[in-house]
Amino acid sequence: MHDTPRYEAFEASSTFADNRASRTPPAGTVARGWLRDDEALYTGKINGEFVDQFPFAIGRAELERGQQRYNIYCTPCHGRLGDGQGMVVQRGLRQAASYHQDRLRQEKVGYFYDVITNGFGAMQSYAEQVPVRDRWLIVAYVRALQLSQHASVEDVPADRRGSLDATEKPAEKR
Repeated sequence: MHDTPRYEAFEASSTFADNRASRTPPAGTVARGWLRDDEALYTGKINGEFVDQFPFAIGRAELERGQQRYNIYCTPCHGRLGDGQGMVVQRGLRQAASYHQDRLRQEKVGYFYDVITNGFGAMQSYAEQVPVRDRWLIVAYVRALQLSQHASVEDVPADRRGSLDATEKPAEKR
């Protein structure tokens, strides 16, 4: 068993008619863990067009995970507020895009997923570092950042607007 006969990848072999030890996989074979049957989930697109809906439900726990992942991977360039004023800019490198510009606030969520997956401009691809689901959660958090920086009183439910005016006054010094 210690010296089991085997072939190295692409080694020649007289066993087969084509003299190759490496065999071509049967048609339709998919490597374990690489089945990509949900186009929207894995590409952010359907028929080549960016999707405008998330491929799964987004709740509070998902947003919190998205914030955590954003703080790890995106904050160094895009900043905590998504304004493009991350630490790398403060250290003299090129400024990243602000998510608060009109063009990006109007982009579909699939666009952001595609940029995280494939990179854009000076931004590298994060497909190897960030799993598919986490990429979508980062996009959800980016949307939350965009909403937080451009919200108005009308965006607050009517029954909760009263709490906006209720500000605590600091205790007076004695």
